[in-house]
Amino acid sequence: MLRHAIAPSRRFTKASHDVVRHPRLTSDAKILLLAVQGLPDDQAAQPLSEHARRLGITGRAYQKSKELLVAHGYVHEWREQGERGRWVTEQLMSNVPLTPEEAAVLRQGGSEEPPGVRKPTVGEPAGRVVGHQPPVDEEQEKNDPHPPSEAEAGPEPEPEAEPGPEPGPEAALSPEAAEGERVLLSLRHVRRELYLGVKEARGLAELAARWLLRGVSAGELRRVLTSELPGDGVRSAVGFLRYRLLHKMPPELPAEAFPQPAAAPPRAPELMICTAARPDTEEHAFRPVADETECGPCRRQAARELWERRRALAEAEEEPGPLPWRERFAKLGTPATGGGAAHCTP
Repeated sequence: MLRHAIAPSRRFTKASHDVVRHPRLTSDAKILLLAVQGLPDDQAAQPLSEHARRLGITGRAYQKSKELLVAHGYVHEWREQGERGRWVTEQLMSNVPLTPEEAAVLRQGGSEEPPGVRKPTVGEPAGRVVGHQPPVDEEQEKNDPHPPSEAEAGPEPEPEAEPGPEPGPEAALSPEAAEGERVLLSLRHVRRELYLGVKEARGLAELAARWLLRGVSAGELRRVLTSELPGDGVRSAVGFLRYRLLHKMPPELPAEAFPQPAAAPPRAPELMICTAARPDTEEHAFRPVADETECGPCRRQAARELWERRRALAEAEEEPGPLPWRERFAKLGTPATGGGAAHCTP
């Protein structure tokens, strides 16, 4: 693919690669996020639905975009009752994902600075200062035109400060444990504070597999692990998930709940030679259904011939009907006269 791009000198919006290449945000959600971030301060106070309406994103498309932005930490809402009893909804949109606690601090105007922003220091210029909120997936190389997808991304390398044996291949796990490990690794896309490394997820995979063996689907397991988190945040993702997997584990399924193995289908009978001896047909084979010794066409032909013989025999045994009166007179040797009575000579 050829590319031609000219960097605009004015009227542009800076967009992070984490937003543009986000695998779970739809196109409408990305456009809505970038459009609101590029608005001046005097126009940004309007509701999110009004900005979406101006972009032509309405109805179900707007609801889906808003749900994705809220789920991934880009939009936060607070609904409160005012002094006169009227309910007011306050919204916060950020170009980086924020936890509910960080969004609450920004809303209250606390001293904590927004992610990625630092006050300039006095003195000689220094290197780049990174905020306390890292991006969702930090880029390892710059301006890669073909970033790897989430499905193709391999396990993250472990830091050199903690040497140890590398985790075995996924094929060494049972199918349920491998599925549980994938669910645990995907929790970081739902809640940033539940980020797990490969070794940490491998250590909890067997517990997650016990959930799947007890009839819980992968989606239900993900919902249980990410809902109703503590209000002060999760300090240790491994400890929190291990505690929840152990104490909220569903009961074992009864023996009759497991499906019985399907019976093996019966073997098809062997081919056999048709025993119908007909001079006009060649020897042929067929596959019997029960204990028949003749093929279907031969049996139908035999039934048709039997029916024709019985019909001919029935027609031959029928009694003749009464003769017409002229034939009866001719048989008796009496001449027949039309229109008058017959005179008999004594």
